[in-house]
Amino acid sequence: MTSNRLGIMNVMVAFVMIVPLLFVELSSATEGGQVVAVVPPEDYALYDRIIEDKFLTSQIRLVLLERMTVSRLVPNQPESMAQEFFQRQGIFDGMLPQELVRDFVGVNQARSRLEGRFRLGVRYRFVSEDAADEAEATLALSVKNVDDLPLHTPTVLDRLALSRVGRTARNDQALVYVENVRPDGTGAGFLVWLHRREQEWEILDTEVVWTIRGGEDGDES
Repeated sequence: MTSNRLGIMNVMVAFVMIVPLLFVELSSATEGGQVVAVVPPEDYALYDRIIEDKFLTSQIRLVLLERMTVSRLVPNQPESMAQEFFQRQGIFDGMLPQELVRDFVGVNQARSRLEGRFRLGVRYRFVSEDAADEAEATLALSVKNVDDLPLHTPTVLDRLALSRVGRTARNDQALVYVENVRPDGTGAGFLVWLHRREQEWEILDTEVVWTIRGGEDGDES
């Protein structure tokens, strides 16, 4: 009888010790009432490849990145992050593997917080609607002397927003959405299809999803 009581007491003590730890972990994984998934470290190599190949020029000295990933394919249209959107728009002429589209849509149902894991060869800085977050990101990344750069010049890429990376089960193909919305309101959104050759990721194709030119409300492709 005594041993049974001791066993029950041990279980209760263990439960009391574990619950606070679970609460801390859940709290750290939430933001704004939503669970925020962690972006896997291996995704940043694909981000680097896309930004370097598609957006960086020899004049760029600083890249501004949205801190949070995007969870839609067209601005102000949250329902655009859906398999039906790919079918309706004929993205990549319907050549994307369905499992790749499924995974891409699935991982992008909620926004995720990007971390300072980029290796772009130039300085970068996280920005968001929260000025405190911007200051925190700058300090965390040890970005030096970025505040003395005029932001709206050819030396600054302002700004890029990224999605989470969708992958096939074999991890031999990947899909990423990236958008470049400029301070004047113009810009475009792109889907980038990548293929892994041995250990290297290569860009297979790129499709423009939407564009906004001066004086236009926007155009979906």
